[in-house]
Amino acid sequence: MPHVSSLDIAHFKEVVGHYVTGVTVITASSEDGPAGFTCQSFESLSLEPMLVSFAAKTLGRSWPKVSRAGTLGINILSSAQEALARAFATSDVDKFAGVRWSEGRNGAPLLDGALAHLEGRIVSRTTHGDHDLVVVAVDYAVTHQGAPLTYYRGGFGTFA
Repeated sequence: MPHVSSLDIAHFKEVVGHYVTGVTVITASSEDGPAGFTCQSFESLSLEPMLVSFAAKTLGRSWPKVSRAGTLGINILSSAQEALARAFATSDVDKFAGVRWSEGRNGAPLLDGALAHLEGRIVSRTTHGDHDLVVVAVDYAVTHQGAPLTYYRGGFGTFA
């Protein structure tokens, strides 16, 4: 078994990269139009009340816009949406160019073809290191047919 005497960022990323996650795009309707970003740090937090949480890069370009909106959409991506995940992970100005979406009940953009959608409102936000931990009260949720997009060791994959 390999032994590492000190922990550095590269090693830490390698180790936590061994945890398989799903991939989401967090979206909101902002004062500048639709905003969103790719997020794989997402989880169900509580059943009563229905809460989910995710981590967002504190100094990201899209997160402040989503945060100010107060209400948001969480799009759980399907295995066919890797290109969408990559596009929303960039700092491009118009991530929604050419992307099909519809307005959710709370006004958030919901991406067509997603495996599932949740809508809710931000109830808590705390900063830890270089990310904000966000808790969302879920007001609406729906699933669709398909397989999920996954993220593992720095790359996308699928789970059938």
